[in-house]
Amino acid sequence: MKLASLYSGGKDSTFAIFRAKEMGHEVVCLVTMHPVADDSPLFHYPNSWVTEYLADAMQIPLMGFSVSGRSKQDEIKALEEAIIQAKSLYGIQGVVYGGISSNYQKQAFEEICSRQGLAAIAPLWNVEPVKYMSELVERGFQIMIVGVSAMGLEKEWLGRTLDLDSLSKLAALSKKYGFNLTFEGGEAETLVTDCPLFARRLQVKKANAHWDGQRGIFEILEVALVGKK
Repeated sequence: MKLASLYSGGKDSTFAIFRAKEMGHEVVCLVTMHPVADDSPLFHYPNSWVTEYLADAMQIPLMGFSVSGRSKQDEIKALEEAIIQAKSLYGIQGVVYGGISSNYQKQAFEEICSRQGLAAIAPLWNVEPVKYMSELVERGFQIMIVGVSAMGLEKEWLGRTLDLDSLSKLAALSKKYGFNLTFEGGEAETLVTDCPLFARRLQVKKANAHWDGQRGIFEILEVALVGKK
């Protein structure tokens, strides 16, 4: 099946593409939404411009769309318009996205796809958090934390790339403070800098960590695609 991917550059949307390809689908375009709200319920906010480089690394065409409004209806309308364009340009038959447990996102995406006669594919739905996060690292996904907004996640996590040791620490913190280990509730935001899908890896050349005492963003200012080690 020819699919568009809702793509943020984060771990879930990237691994969803990986899984979709394993399932035999063809991902023919990426759709990135650029929200104005940093607390968007549907879309990833920090560093969404970097998806242009990641699309290049995957050699998949990218369609980027600005979301001017802040309400849920504004976001849903903008996404549906984006999917209509993807369907017109690339002849997609479905949309793959990285949803894990958010019923709000699932309902919104499925309703849009239903109206447009498209399949909605969520290959990560209901994954077990600890197993999933470990699998990401074990399968070669380099995941950088670029935003935190949950109690227990402090400034030192900003810009950190996950490994099995840091995952163990995160799992302990999630139990202590009650946040979702997969971060799907917005507890943290991620950026994939390398994975098996990439022909080249992303190098972060310049960034600033912004921390207000409770939440923070790792603002990426300059990147480059470089050869794999």
